[in-house]
Amino acid sequence: MAAAPQHGFTWLSLIPGNNELPDHSATAGLVAALILGTAYVARRQIAAARDPAIPDATFTARNIMEIFVENFTGLVEGVVGRDADLYAPFYGALFLFILICNLIGLIPGFVPPTSNVNTTLGLGITSFIVYNYFGFRAHGLSYLKHFMGPIWWLVILMLPLELIDNFLRPITLNLRLMMNMFADHLVLDIFTDLTRLIVPVVFYMLGTFVSVIQAFVFTLLSMVYVALAVGGHEEHEHEDAHAPAQAAMHPQETPH
Repeated sequence: MAAAPQHGFTWLSLIPGNNELPDHSATAGLVAALILGTAYVARRQIAAARDPAIPDATFTARNIMEIFVENFTGLVEGVVGRDADLYAPFYGALFLFILICNLIGLIPGFVPPTSNVNTTLGLGITSFIVYNYFGFRAHGLSYLKHFMGPIWWLVILMLPLELIDNFLRPITLNLRLMMNMFADHLVLDIFTDLTRLIVPVVFYMLGTFVSVIQAFVFTLLSMVYVALAVGGHEEHEHEDAHAPAQAAMHPQETPH
Protein backbone atom coordinates (compact mmCIF):
# COMPACT_ATOMS: atom_id res chain seq x y z
CA MET A 1 0.00 0.00 0.00
CA ALA A 2 1.03 3.59 -0.48
CA ALA A 3 2.94 5.13 2.38
CA ALA A 4 2.58 8.62 3.71
CA PRO A 5 4.66 11.31 2.04
CA GLN A 6 7.95 11.57 3.88
CA HIS A 7 9.11 14.92 5.18
CA GLY A 8 12.79 15.73 5.21
CA PHE A 9 12.46 17.22 8.68
CA THR A 10 10.05 16.65 11.55
CA TRP A 11 9.88 18.59 14.79
CA LEU A 12 9.52 15.43 16.83
CA SER A 13 12.87 14.16 15.54
CA LEU A 14 14.50 16.85 17.73
CA ILE A 15 13.42 14.94 20.85
CA PRO A 16 16.31 12.69 22.00
CA GLY A 17 15.56 9.02 21.41
CA ASN A 18 12.41 9.74 19.42
CA ASN A 19 14.06 8.62 16.18
CA GLU A 20 13.39 5.04 17.28
CA LEU A 21 9.68 5.57 16.65
CA PRO A 22 8.11 5.86 13.19
CA ASP A 23 7.04 9.42 12.40
CA HIS A 24 3.33 8.58 12.34
CA SER A 25 3.52 6.81 15.73
CA ALA A 26 5.35 9.70 17.37
CA THR A 27 2.83 12.21 16.01
CA ALA A 28 -0.11 10.03 17.08
CA GLY A 29 1.37 9.92 20.58
CA LEU A 30 1.66 13.70 20.61
CA VAL A 31 -1.98 14.07 19.53
CA ALA A 32 -3.16 11.67 22.24
CA ALA A 33 -1.13 13.61 24.82
CA LEU A 34 -2.66 16.92 23.67
CA ILE A 35 -6.20 15.54 23.99
CA LEU A 36 -5.55 14.03 27.43
CA GLY A 37 -3.83 17.20 28.60
CA THR A 38 -6.71 19.39 27.48
CA ALA A 39 -9.25 17.08 29.15
CA TYR A 40 -7.23 17.12 32.37
CA VAL A 41 -7.03 20.92 32.42
CA ALA A 42 -10.76 21.21 31.68
CA ARG A 43 -11.59 18.81 34.51
CA ARG A 44 -9.42 20.78 36.93
CA GLN A 45 -11.15 24.00 35.91
CA ILE A 46 -14.58 22.46 36.47
CA ALA A 47 -13.53 21.15 39.89
CA ALA A 48 -12.16 24.57 40.87
CA ALA A 49 -15.28 26.48 39.76
CA ARG A 50 -17.58 27.82 42.46
CA ASP A 51 -20.61 26.85 40.41
CA PRO A 52 -19.93 24.25 37.67
CA ALA A 53 -23.22 25.24 35.99
CA ILE A 54 -21.87 28.74 35.23
CA PRO A 55 -19.35 28.80 32.35
CA ASP A 56 -16.05 30.66 32.63
CA ALA A 57 -16.06 34.29 31.56
CA THR A 58 -12.94 33.83 29.44
CA PHE A 59 -11.90 31.44 26.65
CA THR A 60 -10.74 28.34 28.56
CA ALA A 61 -10.22 24.64 27.99
CA ARG A 62 -13.33 24.02 30.09
CA ASN A 63 -15.51 26.14 27.81
CA ILE A 64 -14.14 24.46 24.69
CA MET A 65 -14.72 20.96 26.02
CA GLU A 66 -18.18 21.75 27.40
CA ILE A 67 -19.33 23.14 24.05
CA PHE A 68 -17.90 20.14 22.21
CA VAL A 69 -19.34 17.57 24.63
CA GLU A 70 -22.81 19.14 24.59
CA ASN A 71 -23.03 19.31 20.80
CA PHE A 72 -21.43 15.94 20.19
CA THR A 73 -23.72 14.22 22.70
CA GLY A 74 -26.66 15.68 20.77
CA LEU A 75 -25.23 14.24 17.56
CA VAL A 76 -24.82 10.80 19.14
CA GLU A 77 -28.39 10.93 20.42
CA GLY A 78 -29.61 11.79 16.94
CA VAL A 79 -27.70 8.90 15.34
CA VAL A 80 -27.95 6.13 17.95
CA GLY A 81 -31.23 7.32 19.42
CA ARG A 82 -30.65 6.52 23.08
CA ASP A 83 -27.98 6.11 25.77
CA ALA A 84 -26.00 8.96 24.21
CA ASP A 85 -24.07 9.46 27.47
CA LEU A 86 -22.81 5.88 27.16
CA TYR A 87 -21.48 6.19 23.61
CA ALA A 88 -20.45 9.86 23.45
CA PRO A 89 -17.15 9.54 25.43
CA PHE A 90 -15.61 6.95 23.10
CA TYR A 91 -16.86 8.41 19.82
CA GLY A 92 -16.08 11.95 20.92
CA ALA A 93 -12.50 10.94 21.68
CA LEU A 94 -12.33 9.07 18.36
CA PHE A 95 -13.49 12.15 16.45
CA LEU A 96 -11.04 14.48 18.22
CA PHE A 97 -8.13 12.10 17.68
CA ILE A 98 -8.79 11.70 13.95
CA LEU A 99 -9.48 15.40 13.46
CA ILE A 100 -6.27 16.56 15.15
CA CYS A 101 -4.25 13.83 13.40
CA ASN A 102 -5.62 15.12 10.09
CA LEU A 103 -5.04 18.80 10.88
CA ILE A 104 -1.55 18.40 12.32
CA GLY A 105 -0.38 17.15 8.94
CA LEU A 106 -1.09 20.61 7.53
CA ILE A 107 1.65 22.05 9.74
CA PRO A 108 5.09 21.85 8.11
CA GLY A 109 7.36 19.53 10.06
CA PHE A 110 4.63 17.09 11.15
CA VAL A 111 3.68 13.78 9.56
CA PRO A 112 -0.09 13.10 9.56
CA PRO A 113 -0.72 9.76 11.31
CA THR A 114 -3.96 9.23 9.38
CA SER A 115 -2.15 9.00 6.04
CA ASN A 116 -0.44 5.82 7.27
CA VAL A 117 -2.19 2.46 6.95
CA ASN A 118 -1.07 1.30 10.40
CA THR A 119 -2.92 4.15 12.12
CA THR A 120 -6.09 3.99 10.03
CA LEU A 121 -6.34 0.20 10.18
CA GLY A 122 -5.89 0.38 13.95
CA LEU A 123 -8.74 2.89 14.15
CA GLY A 124 -10.95 0.71 11.95
CA ILE A 125 -10.30 -2.40 14.06
CA THR A 126 -10.96 -0.42 17.25
CA SER A 127 -14.29 0.77 15.85
CA PHE A 128 -15.15 -2.83 14.89
CA ILE A 129 -14.37 -4.15 18.38
CA VAL A 130 -16.26 -1.38 20.14
CA TYR A 131 -19.53 -1.59 18.21
CA ASN A 132 -19.60 -5.37 18.62
CA TYR A 133 -18.89 -4.94 22.33
CA PHE A 134 -21.85 -2.57 22.65
CA GLY A 135 -23.98 -5.02 20.66
CA PHE A 136 -23.22 -7.87 23.06
CA ARG A 137 -23.61 -5.51 26.01
CA ALA A 138 -27.10 -4.55 24.88
CA HIS A 139 -28.39 -7.98 23.80
CA GLY A 140 -26.11 -10.63 25.25
CA LEU A 141 -25.79 -13.76 23.13
CA SER A 142 -28.99 -12.85 21.29
CA TYR A 143 -26.87 -10.21 19.52
CA LEU A 144 -25.82 -13.06 17.23
CA LYS A 145 -29.35 -12.98 15.78
CA HIS A 146 -28.25 -9.81 13.95
CA PHE A 147 -26.16 -12.03 11.68
CA MET A 148 -28.89 -14.58 10.91
CA GLY A 149 -31.45 -12.48 9.08
CA PRO A 150 -35.15 -11.88 9.82
CA ILE A 151 -36.32 -15.41 8.85
CA TRP A 152 -34.76 -18.59 10.26
CA TRP A 153 -34.64 -20.47 6.95
CA LEU A 154 -32.51 -17.67 5.43
CA VAL A 155 -29.68 -18.28 7.90
CA ILE A 156 -27.59 -20.25 5.40
CA LEU A 157 -27.70 -17.30 2.99
CA MET A 158 -27.68 -14.38 5.43
CA LEU A 159 -25.00 -15.53 7.89
CA PRO A 160 -22.07 -15.53 5.41
CA LEU A 161 -23.21 -12.21 3.94
CA GLU A 162 -23.56 -10.56 7.35
CA LEU A 163 -20.17 -11.85 8.52
CA ILE A 164 -18.44 -10.64 5.35
CA ASP A 165 -20.16 -7.26 5.64
CA ASN A 166 -19.07 -6.84 9.27
CA PHE A 167 -15.47 -7.94 8.73
CA LEU A 168 -15.16 -5.61 5.73
CA ARG A 169 -16.24 -2.57 7.76
CA PRO A 170 -12.88 -1.89 9.46
CA ILE A 171 -11.12 -2.33 6.11
CA THR A 172 -13.38 0.12 4.31
CA LEU A 173 -13.10 2.63 7.16
CA ASN A 174 -9.33 2.25 6.99
CA LEU A 175 -9.06 2.70 3.23
CA ARG A 176 -11.49 5.61 3.05
CA LEU A 177 -9.64 7.63 5.68
CA MET A 178 -6.10 6.70 4.65
CA MET A 179 -6.49 7.29 0.91
CA ASN A 180 -8.29 10.61 1.32
CA MET A 181 -5.74 11.98 3.79
CA PHE A 182 -2.79 10.60 1.82
CA ALA A 183 -4.05 12.26 -1.38
CA ASP A 184 -4.91 15.52 0.41
CA HIS A 185 -1.50 15.96 2.04
CA LEU A 186 0.35 14.78 -1.07
CA VAL A 187 -1.37 17.44 -3.19
CA LEU A 188 -0.62 20.06 -0.53
CA ASP A 189 3.06 19.05 -0.45
CA ILE A 190 3.33 19.24 -4.24
CA PHE A 191 1.79 22.70 -4.55
CA THR A 192 3.73 24.02 -1.57
CA ASP A 193 6.96 22.92 -3.25
CA LEU A 194 5.94 24.47 -6.57
CA THR A 195 4.92 27.88 -5.27
CA ARG A 196 5.16 29.60 -1.91
CA LEU A 197 2.46 32.26 -2.25
CA ILE A 198 -1.32 32.38 -2.74
CA VAL A 199 -1.81 28.91 -4.27
CA PRO A 200 -0.81 26.95 -1.13
CA VAL A 201 -3.28 29.03 0.91
CA VAL A 202 -6.15 27.70 -1.21
CA PHE A 203 -4.98 24.13 -0.69
CA TYR A 204 -4.53 24.69 3.05
CA MET A 205 -8.17 25.78 3.20
CA LEU A 206 -9.21 22.75 1.15
CA GLY A 207 -7.02 20.50 3.32
CA THR A 208 -8.67 21.82 6.47
CA PHE A 209 -12.12 21.17 5.02
CA VAL A 210 -11.17 17.63 3.95
CA SER A 211 -9.64 16.94 7.38
CA VAL A 212 -12.84 17.90 9.18
CA ILE A 213 -15.10 16.02 6.75
CA GLN A 214 -13.06 12.81 6.89
CA ALA A 215 -12.98 12.83 10.70
CA PHE A 216 -16.74 13.39 10.74
CA VAL A 217 -17.47 10.67 8.15
CA PHE A 218 -15.33 8.08 9.94
CA THR A 219 -16.97 8.82 13.29
CA LEU A 220 -20.48 9.01 11.84
CA LEU A 221 -20.15 5.63 10.13
CA SER A 222 -18.80 4.15 13.36
CA MET A 223 -21.84 5.49 15.23
CA VAL A 224 -24.18 4.09 12.56
CA TYR A 225 -22.58 0.67 13.10
CA VAL A 226 -23.16 0.85 16.85
CA ALA A 227 -26.75 2.00 16.24
CA LEU A 228 -27.30 -1.08 14.08
CA ALA A 229 -25.65 -3.28 16.70
CA VAL A 230 -27.69 -2.10 19.69
CA GLY A 231 -30.97 -1.69 17.82
CA GLY A 232 -33.32 -4.24 16.35
CA HIS A 233 -34.11 -7.11 18.67
CA GLU A 234 -34.73 -5.02 21.73
CA GLU A 235 -37.37 -2.97 19.92
CA HIS A 236 -39.13 -6.11 18.66
CA GLU A 237 -39.06 -7.65 22.13
CA HIS A 238 -40.44 -4.42 23.54
CA GLU A 239 -43.26 -4.42 21.00
CA ASP A 240 -44.03 -8.11 21.63
CA ALA A 241 -44.16 -7.55 25.38
CA HIS A 242 -46.63 -4.69 25.00
CA ALA A 243 -48.83 -6.34 22.39
CA PRO A 244 -51.05 -8.24 24.90
CA ALA A 245 -51.52 -5.12 27.02
CA GLN A 246 -52.47 -3.06 23.97
CA ALA A 247 -54.92 -5.74 22.85
CA ALA A 248 -56.53 -5.72 26.29
CA MET A 249 -56.81 -1.93 26.26
CA HIS A 250 -58.30 -1.85 22.77
CA PRO A 251 -60.43 -5.00 22.34
CA GLN A 252 -61.88 -5.55 18.92
CA GLU A 253 -65.54 -4.74 18.65
CA THR A 254 -67.71 -7.70 17.86
CA PRO A 255 -70.52 -7.17 15.37
CA HIS A 256 -74.07 -7.31 16.78
